[in-house]
Amino acid sequence: MSLRPVLETRNAVPTLEGAGVKLHRAFGFQDPSELDPFLLFDDFRNERPEDFQKGFPWHPHRGIETITYVLSGSVEHKDSLGNTGTLAAGDVQWMTAGSGIMHQEMPHGSASGQMHGFQLWGNLPSAQKMTAPRYQDVGSQDIPEIIDDDGTRVRVIVGDFWGKRGPVDGIAADPQYLDIFVPAGVKKTFKIDTYRRAFAYVFEGQGAFCDASAPQGVLLEKEVGGEELHIRDMSGDRTLVRFGSGDEITVMAGPDGLRFLLISGAPIDEPVAWHGPIVMNTQAELQQAFAELRNGRFIRPAH
Repeated sequence: MSLRPVLETRNAVPTLEGAGVKLHRAFGFQDPSELDPFLLFDDFRNERPEDFQKGFPWHPHRGIETITYVLSGSVEHKDSLGNTGTLAAGDVQWMTAGSGIMHQEMPHGSASGQMHGFQLWGNLPSAQKMTAPRYQDVGSQDIPEIIDDDGTRVRVIVGDFWGKRGPVDGIAADPQYLDIFVPAGVKKTFKIDTYRRAFAYVFEGQGAFCDASAPQGVLLEKEVGGEELHIRDMSGDRTLVRFGSGDEITVMAGPDGLRFLLISGAPIDEPVAWHGPIVMNTQAELQQAFAELRNGRFIRPAH
């Protein structure tokens, strides 16, 4: 087994999206090869309705998948194909935009006015860029949760983990998407297939991701067999942790425990031509998409 090194930690950056929704962006609109097959990750968390209630009005997508995970409040959605629905707390929506879709997402706060959720963009390989759009809406009750003997809890949204399989399937990048809580003071190791690119996003508590290859770090402990594990960084709320190659990560939770998303996927390794909500492989394909958007031919008829 080999511990994945921590390549970097960075804080999510405040930004505005949609009609003025305040959110924090962990990555996006930068080097798309960095976390291939993932393109963008946003944390939308607010306690004031005026910071989120204008939402994300009608906008297009093509060539990607959007993954929305709601923790508090709800998100009402509708699209140009006539689909409508509402994501409640704990629900997930995996939308394959494929050849093109127009949709809107309107967040609503909980009874106490809070709204919290995440959106991840996953790229599609060239062979699936123009596939028919589809949704996978998954209710919270259908997402398996595992509780280990030490109190560690894992919700398996996508992929196989600890003998459970997440309900979302048929995704090109073969992703794994886990919502993990590690209790205070517990050190825990999680395995990740070596072929995947991986990152963690911390959103509650504090903890340390261990890095055997970081001699500048603080010594955490000496493992049986002599390997020294080091704390690369103490990661707290709204922190992105990007990992290098290997097949496991180890984390030590702080005094209040640690909750984070652990997300990984198989790199697509294809050229990316990207502007706003449309991601293709070439500039010509990108220009064609925007031309079709202007002339009303963006949405392909269902076959």
